[in-house]
Amino acid sequence: MSDNLRRLSEQGVAIWLDDLSRDRLATGNLETLVRDKHVVGVTSNPTIFQKAISSSDRYREQIHGLAIRGASIDEALRMVTTYDVRWACDVLRPVYEASGHRDGRVSIEVDPRLAHDTEKTVAEARQLWWLVDRPNLFIKIPATRAGLPAITQALSEGISVNVTLIFSLQRYAEVMEAFLQGLEKARENGLDLAGIASVASFFVSRVDTEVDKRLDKIGTDEARALRGKAAIANARLAYQAYEKVFSSERWSRLEAAGARPQRPLWASTGVKDPAYRDTRYVEELVTSGVVNTMPESTLEAVADHGEITGDTVRPNYADARQVLGDLARIGIDYDDVVRVLEEEGVEKFVSSWNDLIASMKSELERLAE
Repeated sequence: MSDNLRRLSEQGVAIWLDDLSRDRLATGNLETLVRDKHVVGVTSNPTIFQKAISSSDRYREQIHGLAIRGASIDEALRMVTTYDVRWACDVLRPVYEASGHRDGRVSIEVDPRLAHDTEKTVAEARQLWWLVDRPNLFIKIPATRAGLPAITQALSEGISVNVTLIFSLQRYAEVMEAFLQGLEKARENGLDLAGIASVASFFVSRVDTEVDKRLDKIGTDEARALRGKAAIANARLAYQAYEKVFSSERWSRLEAAGARPQRPLWASTGVKDPAYRDTRYVEELVTSGVVNTMPESTLEAVADHGEITGDTVRPNYADARQVLGDLARIGIDYDDVVRVLEEEGVEKFVSSWNDLIASMKSELERLAE
C-alpha cells in the first residue's frame, strides 16, 4: 500500500501528517507512519489540539498536576500542547538528522488570538521556541498583515517559521519577501543561516469551497464547468512565483551564505466536497521541493489508490492562469475570495482555541482535588 507514497516522495514531495495527539504518540502510531508511510513531518493547529485534548484521557495526569499547583488556563494549555510537540520532535529527530535537517519537523501555532498583533506574536513565538527547545521545531505564524513583520523578526532571531493561512498570490509574494528580509537580518546578526528553516503553508481545498459556493450561486453552465478548478490553479501559480523568487540573484546571495529555501507547503489538502476524488489535492500538486501535509484519511487514500504520474504543477502554469482568468470573467472576485478566506481562517482557529480554553477550564476544575 505504501508504494504510492514512496513514488510521491521520489517526486520530491515531503509527506507530512496534519494531525497530532498524545494517543498517536503514546501508542507508537506516529513512529509507524514514519516507518511505513513515508511521513517525514507533522503539523498541528488549534483545531487539532482541541480535538485531541477533548477526546482522550491521556492528558488527565498532566492536567491534574497543573490543577493542584494552581496553573492558569493559558499556562496549562501551553504546558500540555508543548509536551506533545516536544515528544513529536523527539520521534522525528532521526528523520531530521537523516534528511540533513530538511524534514523531521513539527509545527506549533502561536495563539491565534494574537493574529493581528505583531509584537505579541513575536513574544509568543519566542516563548514557544524556548519552551519546546528542539531544533526541528517550526513556529506557525499566520500570514496576516500583522503577521508579516513578526515572521521577519522571528527568522532574524534564528527561530524557524511555518507561515500559515496563505490564500492569495499577492500575500504569498509578501510572505516570501518577509522570509528574505528575515534571513538578511539574521545574516547581519551573525547567525548561521543553515540552521534557520521555513515553509510557507498555502491553503488549497478551502479555496474551492469558497469559489464553488459562488459559482453555484451564478448557476450558469460556464460557472458549473469551473467548479473544483480554482484551488489547484491557485496553488500551481504560487509554485511558479516560488520558482521566480528562489532563482533570483538576491536569493543566490543568501544561498551562498548557507540559507535554505522556504519550501511551499500544500495545506488543507483533505477533500471537502464528496463529488471530488479524495486524492486530488495530492495528485494534482506533485512537483519537487514541496511539502504536502495531509490528514490521515487523505494519507491512507493516497496509499490505497493514489495515482502519482510525475510533475503535475510546472507543465500546467498556462492552464492555471486561464482558470483564474475565466473565473474573473464570469464575476468571481479573487481578491474578495482570499480576503474572506483569511478572515474565516483566523476566526476558525480562534473559535477552536476558545473551545480548547473552555475544555481546559473544565478539566482543571474537575481535577483540582
